[in-house]
Amino acid sequence: MEDEQRFDGWQYPNIEEGKLTEYQWMVQHKDNLKLGYKTDIGAFTYINAKYGVVIEDNVQIGSHCSIYSVSTIDDKKGRVILRKNCRIGSHSVIMPGVTIGENSIVGAFGFVNEDVRENVTVTGIPAKEISKVGKNT
Repeated sequence: MEDEQRFDGWQYPNIEEGKLTEYQWMVQHKDNLKLGYKTDIGAFTYINAKYGVVIEDNVQIGSHCSIYSVSTIDDKKGRVILRKNCRIGSHSVIMPGVTIGENSIVGAFGFVNEDVRENVTVTGIPAKEISKVGKNT
């Protein structure tokens, strides 16, 4: 019920190239971003969609996150996919070519450089699986 109220009147944000949205997050290469319905992206999050970023429905991304489809440090590149209902904790980094599975959770400050399967929680640097969603470790 709380999520339903939170998303009452939800509309797609106006995204301008390299500028903060009204919610204070930014996208570079905006034409390569596919944004799902009822997404929640926290303030000061940066999305580099040069090689594609797909954010499916009902995804929640905390504040101060970085999502990269390209890394100039190690020349990695690839589409990033955030599957339905996944949640990304504040200050997390998602690297190029990574898919976060449906319903999965990335703990705050996670550094994700490999795919995350569905229905699990990962955390750490680099992020490692610690539990299934809804279960204790």
